[in-house]
Order: sequence, then structure tokens, then C-alpha cells
Amino acid sequence: IHFYKRSTMTLDNVLLEPTLDTVKALMILDNDGNRILVKYYDKETFPNVAAQKKFEKSLFTKTHKANAEIIMLDGLTCLYKSSVDLFFYVVGSGQENELLLMSVLDCLFNTCSGILRKNVDKKSLCDNMEVIMLALDEMIDGGMILESDPAQVISRAALRSDDIPLGEQTVAQVLQSAKEQLRWSLLK
Repeated sequence: IHFYKRSTMTLDNVLLEPTLDTVKALMILDNDGNRILVKYYDKETFPNVAAQKKFEKSLFTKTHKANAEIIMLDGLTCLYKSSVDLFFYVVGSGQENELLLMSVLDCLFNTCSGILRKNVDKKSLCDNMEVIMLALDEMIDGGMILESDPAQVISRAALRSDDIPLGEQTVAQVLQSAKEQLRWSLLK
């Protein structure tokens, strides 16, 4: 008869189940650490806006003068890149593959660069916010990576309102389209 000691489950001895939810957050902050565009996908890690802003402040203070591309903060893997007056961040779990997160960060930066025609700064980003937000939604959905090729993301986000079926257009797009049609009919 053999008796085995029953062990308790800890993070060290548990094999983590694979998951498709690889991204916990995407952030674009200005050079003062203020939010420009943020998307959080993990409600357990970041339950409310106060927790999100606390994390953003901590992350920004650790990274704004650093020369690296990756940092572990609060048990999370954070990759970042800066350009002129913007900081781009991708956050994953502590066990997440850094190369996978880096491909998301590169896609985010290169997509913004393509949409903004290589003029990646705060003013240009704010002027094209709706296209950037659409591009983020094409890249990541609920923490799952959908696309990591910037050319594909740009082509999907660059649809003109003329190409979108009427049932899928927003109210603003429908009104804009109606204004343009009215303007053309009055000019004829």
C-alpha cells in the first residue's frame, strides 16, 4: 500500500490552461500620462476606472523615461513603444508570450502610422480617432487577437461609408451620406 501526500494547488505547480484571451489592455497615452485611447478587456484585473487609472499612472511613471520595450508590473507583462508625444502600450498576463504581445504592439503602432500617414502625434490621432478605434476593434475583440497584419487592419478600417450597407451604418454616417446626396442634388 502506497500513501501519497496530497498537495495543494498553487501557481507554481499548476499547468495553466491555454486561452485565446491574450490581451488584457491596449493603451495610447500622451506624454503627460493622460488617456487618449484605452481599451481594457479583463474586468477582474481592472474592475473599475479608478483601478485602470491607477495602473496607467504607475505604468507611465515606470516607462516614460525608460529605454526598454518590456516591463513586468503588478504581475502583468507590459510592452510599450513611444512616438513623438504618444506612448503605445499592450498589456498581457504574466505568463503570456512576449513575442505574441510584441506582434500586437507592432500592429497597433504600424496601423496608426499607416492611418495617420506616418504623422503619429497626438493631434493627428485625435483628428482620426474614429478610424483608430475601428482599427483597434479589427485587431482585438474581447482580448482575443483577430488580426496582426497592419495592412489588413488598415484595409478593413478604411471602408468608406458608401461601401457600408445602410443597415450597418451609424446614425452619423447616414446623416452625413444624406447631406452629401442633398448637396449634390442641389448643385445639379
